[in-house]
Amino acid sequence: MLISRPGTYYDVIVVGGGHAGIEASLAAARMGCSTLLISLKANAIGRMSCNPAIGGTAKGHLVREIDALGGEMGKIADATGIQFKMLNTSKGPAVWSPRCQSDREWYSRDAQERVLGQTNLDVLEDSVADVLTEGNMLKGIRTFLGHEIRCRSMVLCAGTFLNGLMHTGEKHRSGGRFGEAPARGVTESLKELGFTSGRLKTGTPPRIDLSTIDLARTERQDSDDPPIPFSFHNERITNRLVPMYLTYTNPATHKILEKGFDRSPMFTGKIKGVGPRYCPSIEDKVFRFAERDRHQIFLEPEGYDTNVVYVNGFSTSLPEEIQYEGIRSIVGLEHAAMIRPGYAVEYDFFPPHQLHHTLETKLISGLFFAGQINGTSGYEEAAGQGLIAGINAALKVQNKKPFIVQRSEGYLGVMVDDLINKSTDEPYRMFTSRAEYRLLLRQDNADRRLMRAGYELGLIAKEMIEQLDEKERKVEETLQYLHSTSIAPAAINPLLEKKNESPIAENDDLARMLRRTNITAEDIATVVTDATIKANLSQRDVREQVEIDAKYAGYIQRQNEQIQRFAKLEEYLIPEHFDYTRITSLSTEGKEKLHRIRPRSIGQASRIAGVTNSDVSVLTIYLKTSGVLKTPDVSR
Repeated sequence: MLISRPGTYYDVIVVGGGHAGIEASLAAARMGCSTLLISLKANAIGRMSCNPAIGGTAKGHLVREIDALGGEMGKIADATGIQFKMLNTSKGPAVWSPRCQSDREWYSRDAQERVLGQTNLDVLEDSVADVLTEGNMLKGIRTFLGHEIRCRSMVLCAGTFLNGLMHTGEKHRSGGRFGEAPARGVTESLKELGFTSGRLKTGTPPRIDLSTIDLARTERQDSDDPPIPFSFHNERITNRLVPMYLTYTNPATHKILEKGFDRSPMFTGKIKGVGPRYCPSIEDKVFRFAERDRHQIFLEPEGYDTNVVYVNGFSTSLPEEIQYEGIRSIVGLEHAAMIRPGYAVEYDFFPPHQLHHTLETKLISGLFFAGQINGTSGYEEAAGQGLIAGINAALKVQNKKPFIVQRSEGYLGVMVDDLINKSTDEPYRMFTSRAEYRLLLRQDNADRRLMRAGYELGLIAKEMIEQLDEKERKVEETLQYLHSTSIAPAAINPLLEKKNESPIAENDDLARMLRRTNITAEDIATVVTDATIKANLSQRDVREQVEIDAKYAGYIQRQNEQIQRFAKLEEYLIPEHFDYTRITSLSTEGKEKLHRIRPRSIGQASRIAGVTNSDVSVLTIYLKTSGVLKTPDVSR
């Protein structure tokens, strides 16, 4: 529903129609809250401002977790994807990550249809001029069109729009995204309330015309076939799949780009915000890695009905003519027509140590932050935060217990915990290396980890839980069969020899056979005689879980034991307003970080950047001896 004049009260207001705002508003509305989504333009909801791609290394894990909890990103990606890849399959299953290229316009249209068709959700084309509070309680907002709207909770998902400034060479203009105005007034309103803000930078590459590319001189990159869906709600992808293409920069390209360094806002100091270290601009790559004579460039078509190609790997804010000359020096792009130059955008953010793990701000009760306002980058990180914030905004209205994903339960929990405890001075991106329990937090088992929580929140239908229960039953049934069933050498040795595995001399159980390096569950299915087990192994998701659970049983058990040990540290609760200056033997930095973040447990304190192991020991001993800290029951 799109409205011109909103009501005067909503349970939850969500500001911003990007990936965070979509998840936050849909979650709150589906949990029964009257919800208002405010966006500058309704037709900008779900717009993919950078690469029209979803997922990637670790990001794909986030999307599957969002889906398992009842979020929307995976469903939209499946509906609008034009190429699908499972990344890192040459490595272990902990780092397998789904990724898809979406049709840019289709993705946005699909997202808008889902938002505008949602019960309990209104959409207002406007922007926020002021945040209204009484003491430390949120009361509502005042919009630029003069509406004063009261609410119990609000999720602020401002993306790159807070005082956004875009740079191309020596030219700069106000804006949060190409062709769209910045959001003014929100930063100033929040700073008046006592919040600390900072400045970050991101960028985007040029777009070029597909018809002007010599594709024969590039390396074709085809989709997986069949593609694996993101959403646990979908069994298959039926979209027409299209290829992407790979080429490389060369020394001539680098020389051309270097000609523009003296006019690059990155090098001249015009850009004050810090950019993403893991995804540098092309000029930064050429400058920092001068010894390299080439860099990968992926040419990614933006949809079925467009000639626009996203030049992935060529993010830049160099002068337009330098971008054009540099593009044309790349193999296959000698005659490329540049549709739009790349640019960098600076924007305000609010360091996330100012948040609770629910993503509610510590200063103002009822006010939640999600997405790039918290210093993150990426659609997936934003959507994950939006879902967590939207759920907790609704739970606050309903006076229910907050929802927090632990580090041991999901990448969503790792991300939020990292943001709060380590904060950020550069845009935060999720990596598998950030998760200490990544073998347990795989993309393939997100439903087993989180879907029941989504059901309890009212975001997952009962039928999905019934499907999950049936899958779990088949996995357990199959594993028990493999552990309890022996196979004779004559029955298994032909397969072992075919797979370059040493033969066996006496009967052995099938589970041990499956643990062999070159043996898959699909192989085991060929020697299984039980019809029920054979049928179970014919089901892809069951077969996948059986194989991983069998092959990595020892590692999985060890990680579960680690989680149980470290969980005890979370039970040592610290009083919310404890005065850390009382402990003279704490390091100066330790005192400052503990005071700023105010951890709720010894476990959280141990994960704060700048708090040493010695600080944690001193803090624990002091709190125990002073009787402030409650010791958990270790017999539990």
